Amino acid sequence: MAGKFATSWSLVKASAAVLKSDRELLVFPLLSGLATLLVLASFALPFLAAGGMLHLREVAGTHAGLAAGDYAMLFLFYLCQYTVIFFFNTALVGAAMMRLDGDNPTLGDGLRLAWGRLPAILGYALIAATVGMLLRALEQRAGFIGRWIIGLLGVAWTVATFLVVPVLAATDVDPVTAVKESATLLRRTWGENLIGNAGMGIAFGLLFMALMLAGVGVLALAVAAHSALLMALVAAAVVLAIVLLALVQSALQGIYAAALYRYATGGDAGTGFDPALLGQAFRVKA
Repeated sequence: MAGKFATSWSLVKASAAVLKSDRELLVFPLLSGLATLLVLASFALPFLAAGGMLHLREVAGTHAGLAAGDYAMLFLFYLCQYTVIFFFNTALVGAAMMRLDGDNPTLGDGLRLAWGRLPAILGYALIAATVGMLLRALEQRAGFIGRWIIGLLGVAWTVATFLVVPVLAATDVDPVTAVKESATLLRRTWGENLIGNAGMGIAFGLLFMALMLAGVGVLALAVAAHSALLMALVAAAVVLAIVLLALVQSALQGIYAAALYRYATGGDAGTGFDPALLGQAFRVKA
């Protein structure tokens, strides 16, 4: 296990080296985060103004479940959120692929690429929203064991579609073909052992935890000093650090996905990545 984590951390460092050479890639997850917040606000504010929380409490109290109109609105929200997320992820991965090719992409290059793939992105968002709604509807009606099984199905869907965005960024195909290609590449090259991606998640989970513990410790000192200004500064610094760390993680995941797709299709991950290292991180299915 220690060896697997060491390999995964090496992959994170390789992705970080690419990000260091092109910090503009951080702008894509920043724009994505701002856009998703706008989408959330556009749904949440009218919902709250129309007494939506009271309606949800009534549903929870009667155990009647969501009405058809509720599911329709939830589906529309999923569709809008997925479209925004996939659009900026495609822009990020596309720009990362240009960087791995040795080019020097700009923000506009990535956005233009994603805009050119907008019909396929919308189609994939529609597929993802449909799957998400089906899993949610099944979860509403399932017992404990059923919810556990549905959770596994959700994980399987996430794994199978891991390379959809790189496929969309690299090729001009329809969303159904992109999903099939993602599943084929994953099964053919790495099987079921996504060690590298899990290692990156663990690494950033530990970093987030360390940041939170440090923030709590410094905040406790500020409280002991009875300094409201210091408490406000510490809280603001922790929030800013969490946002920056989340942006870095998103950018690294985009670079990582671009490198994995290149490795799966051509055996070369691109500038900054060692193919042998990728081969160790993702075991070939026997």
